[in-house]
Amino acid sequence: MSDEIVRDSNGAQLSDGDSVTVIKDLKVKGTSETIKRGTLVKGIRLTGNPGEVECNTKQVKGLVLKTEFLKKA
Repeated sequence: MSDEIVRDSNGAQLSDGDSVTVIKDLKVKGTSETIKRGTLVKGIRLTGNPGEVECNTKQVKGLVLKTEFLKKA
């Protein structure tokens, strides 16, 4: 794990276990699913990359989302 600070699209700091909201409809690669704008994602996990977080949604498990499409809930 790196010491870099992970920030959302508004610059708020994110940490393990935070809840975030998706700010744009996102197509999930490899599936026909779309995560709708406004979807609340609970219990994110930080990866070693400050531009990505790992999470689970109702539709997709083990999803990696870019922080530029998230805002802290």
